[in-house]
Amino acid sequence: MKKLRKIIILLCVLIFILCSCFRVDKEEDKTGIFDFPKSSEQQKIKTEYKTYKNEYYNGIDYRLSRSSAGKYGGQIVVSTIGEGPKTFNPWESKDATSSMIADLMYDSLFSSDPDTGEVIPSLAKEMTVSDNLKTYTVNLRRGIKWSDGKEITADDVVFTWNEIILAGFGNTSTRDSLLIDGEYPTITKKDKYTVEFKIKKPFAPFQRLLGIQVAPEHVFKSVVQKGKRYFDSFMTTTVNPKKIVASGAFILEEYVPAQRVVLKRNPKYYAMDENKNLLPYIDKYVILIVGDLNNEMLKFEAGELDVISVRGKDLPRFKAKEKKSDFKLYNLGPTTGTMFLAFNMNTRKDKNGKYYVNPVKQKWFNDLNFRTAVDYAIDRNAMVNNVANGAAQPLFTAESLSSIYLNENLAAGHEQNLEYAKELLALSGFYKDKEGILHDKDGNIVEFDLYTNAGQTERETCGVMVKEDLKQLGIKVNFKPIEFNSLVSKIMTTSDWDMVIMGLTGSPLEPHSGKNVWYSKGHLHLFNMRFSGDKNDTILLWEKELDEIIEQGALELDYDKRKAIYDKYQQIIYDERPVIYLYSPLAITAVRNKIKNLHPTPLGGALHNIDELYIDK
Repeated sequence: MKKLRKIIILLCVLIFILCSCFRVDKEEDKTGIFDFPKSSEQQKIKTEYKTYKNEYYNGIDYRLSRSSAGKYGGQIVVSTIGEGPKTFNPWESKDATSSMIADLMYDSLFSSDPDTGEVIPSLAKEMTVSDNLKTYTVNLRRGIKWSDGKEITADDVVFTWNEIILAGFGNTSTRDSLLIDGEYPTITKKDKYTVEFKIKKPFAPFQRLLGIQVAPEHVFKSVVQKGKRYFDSFMTTTVNPKKIVASGAFILEEYVPAQRVVLKRNPKYYAMDENKNLLPYIDKYVILIVGDLNNEMLKFEAGELDVISVRGKDLPRFKAKEKKSDFKLYNLGPTTGTMFLAFNMNTRKDKNGKYYVNPVKQKWFNDLNFRTAVDYAIDRNAMVNNVANGAAQPLFTAESLSSIYLNENLAAGHEQNLEYAKELLALSGFYKDKEGILHDKDGNIVEFDLYTNAGQTERETCGVMVKEDLKQLGIKVNFKPIEFNSLVSKIMTTSDWDMVIMGLTGSPLEPHSGKNVWYSKGHLHLFNMRFSGDKNDTILLWEKELDEIIEQGALELDYDKRKAIYDKYQQIIYDERPVIYLYSPLAITAVRNKIKNLHPTPLGGALHNIDELYIDK
């Protein structure tokens, strides 16, 4: 059985590598912007990068660096769009910036290898799995410490799982993913450094779900005892950084709202290099909070940032400067996320008996012909060329182009077809008046609002293009970019929106990570959100089918059979179109040459080995 699992992992990695290759005909690339030759330095790093090893030294199970020894000092400055983090509590986090900071401050038992995607130990030293695949025994590293000097033990792991995750504190997305055939795992302490996890049935995603960050029991126990409301307000952005106890490579030093987050080196971190120097090397990791993508680019060009994701439209500019500047561009293939247009299909009433969505619009958004017409009206190729400057591909599936579970039969999608879109609208009784304005069969003018988060200029440009595309059908779109927190509130709390352009990150190795998006009662089932106190709840037939597929896929261990199951879920999304996917950009990153031990990968990104990086000017 273990040999079979290894074969499956190797097969998955091979498929991932094939899927990650960017499909551009070099002969058609007259600008050279897609030409990213590997330097001899990059080739050397790739050759020397090894599997993590452990070494027991001075009573501590250290993880050894995979890179060559570096030197201490300096800082790395990156950026984030918007207003900054919403919390420093990892188990409460619901936004990308808060989660990014949490990943730097808190480690989990396991993580994913940035090269292969294989599950590898972090706080854990090793794991054994029973022959029936239902018992996971995890051995922790001995002697590793929290940032306040207290030892990390099995008590912290058991507390995190039983008293935070399974008790429903904070963001419950992880707990929802852990429901296996109606039951949650049981977690017990075997000794000071050993924890046993038992699940009801063999569950394919379980090893990756062990990537939950571990909390310090001596800090959070009293917090949990005070209840969920207190927990939700614990470690907000007003917290005193000195009170944060962490296990990651960095700990919080300073937060200036709307300006920056500064993290400093954690001297108690459990990694060291070949010379037994403790990691990380860099003194500080700074996250500048920038207003929008244009401001971010200007800050990089001014030397204020060390790393930046390069948009397709800016790629020729960066490529032209690369040879004479102090940075290199790295092409990591298609991104692991998805960008899409979603309809608000909510037909329910709130606890006061008021509809979330105008009943007139409900009929449009729940009409498959209408949703399909919108899909065929969108010119994805124009978006790829005009927004991403050709450094992207049209997207039609719920799985990203980098996913090893991508339904290849749907990847090609379809071209824009306005005539077909008009035929579909006519089938549902829509018609144009003399001025070319579209009406529904009851005579209502078809007009609605389209939202996205302000500052994300690519999404804003896509919104303008969608507005113009739908105008050709006689539809009036009121495009409204708004502040990110306000947008999240509309989607997650009030359901006060019509259509939205959003993006979600995903795992190219594990579709089950998207359960909360596709499960009918999932907390990110944004196109048909269900809230406590809702009235007149009806689960659509294809939503029920998705629920069954999610459960079925998670219980299937054979890769080929799982692939067939997840192909089916993508087909349902493609056919029903509650979400219309737009395009998948290339993940292109510019990094200063002064940052050494760099080893960018499609899975890990540019700075995945942050504890091994060092500055050499």
